[in-house]
Amino acid sequence: MRRCIFSVVLLFVSLAIFAQMPSVKVENEKGELINTTTLLDGKTPLIVSFWSTTCKPCIRELDAIHEVLPDWLEEANFKVVAVSVDDNRFTAKAHSLVQGHGWSDFTVLYDKKQELMRAMNVTLTPQVYVLDGNGKIIYSHTGYTPGSEQELLETIKKL
Repeated sequence: MRRCIFSVVLLFVSLAIFAQMPSVKVENEKGELINTTTLLDGKTPLIVSFWSTTCKPCIRELDAIHEVLPDWLEEANFKVVAVSVDDNRFTAKAHSLVQGHGWSDFTVLYDKKQELMRAMNVTLTPQVYVLDGNGKIIYSHTGYTPGSEQELLETIKKL
C-alpha cells in the first residue's frame, strides 16, 4: 500500500515539474484563432489566469493584478494572460467585462470550448499559473484571497 501511495505522489510531482504550456488554439481579443505557444518567447515569464464572468473571486484577482501591474513591471519583466473560460453564450459579456474593468494591459484569450482549460487541468476558477519564458509551469494556485497575488510577483522575481 505504501509503495502504491508513493508511486502516485511521485507521478504527480513529476507531472508538476515537467508541465508545460500546451499547444492549443484559442481566440484572442480580435476574434482571431492563435496557438497558445505563440505567447512564449523564450525569456518573458507569464502569469496565466483562468477566469469566468460568473466568478467574482476571478474578477477580484484580475482587478488586484491590474491595480499593481505598473509597479510590478518596474520590478520585473512579464506578461499577464487572462483566459476567459466562458462558452459562446457568455463571450460578449466577457468582452464587455474586459473593457469595463480596463484590462487592456493583459493579453486576453477566450477559451470557448475549454480546450486550454482541460489541457492545463484547470477544474476550478480562479486558477493562476506562473510560467517561465519557455512555458514551464513554475507556480500554480487555485482560489483567491486578497493579497495572495503578491506570491505571483515573488515567484516571477525568482526567475
